[in-house]
Amino acid sequence: MQLSAITIYPVKSLRGIALEEAVIEPRGLAFDRRWMLVDNVGEFMTQREYPRMALVGVSLTPHGLLCVAPEGEPLLVSYAPEGKLHEVRIWNDTVMAQGVSREADLWFSRFLDVACHLVMMPESTKRQVDLRYAPPGDIVSFADGYPFLLIGQASLDDLNRRLESPLPMNRFRPNLVVGGGVPFAEDTWRRVQIGDAVFTPVKPCARCDIPRVDPERGVVDGKEPLRTLATFRKQGSKVLFGQNLLLVSGAGAALRVGDPVRVME
Repeated sequence: MQLSAITIYPVKSLRGIALEEAVIEPRGLAFDRRWMLVDNVGEFMTQREYPRMALVGVSLTPHGLLCVAPEGEPLLVSYAPEGKLHEVRIWNDTVMAQGVSREADLWFSRFLDVACHLVMMPESTKRQVDLRYAPPGDIVSFADGYPFLLIGQASLDDLNRRLESPLPMNRFRPNLVVGGGVPFAEDTWRRVQIGDAVFTPVKPCARCDIPRVDPERGVVDGKEPLRTLATFRKQGSKVLFGQNLLLVSGAGAALRVGDPVRVME
């Protein structure tokens, strides 16, 4: 098996960036979900409620984060914003985030047609991973709950054989895609080495409605793939697809497309 794709999502719930190489940091891949949109009361915003977020592209430039929407001028976001720190809420966590700029707030508010604010997670913010699955000190960015999400390409291929219209991997927004192996092999892994880093899968990913959003049109597109997944990937009330990972060792190392993947346990 080998690492066949790496994707980061600098702004939570906006489009991802496919990379050939990414540096591993304690809270996830470098630049992954370090920015987030919040409403006027500091509550996080995602494609679940605002599917048009899927239309905003993001790229990394030497001068900052470049955001591009289907209409209007691009927005350049500094890597070192000087806004004030204030509390924001993501799921059950309340953390300190740094405001980016009034320009960014207006740009996103106009595009989404709702008042919102762009914030960044400063290094001083340490958001603890759920203590039911991680030891104290394991931290995460603005991702839903875990630093890394992995999906096997064979698992998507298996799902697509059951769908009337096959779907691309970007519907599921993983950081890491593994090629080779058999469908849903990742469910059985307890420790896995990818390149020079070692990870432990700690929890299957319970899927929300975001895979139903067509990222090309920014709209909810029917009931798939959740309807089909529920026929063979449902446990209790949750539909599972992909594995959330924690880093065991390798902070500071780089992952590269083509790195070997070795199951240790």
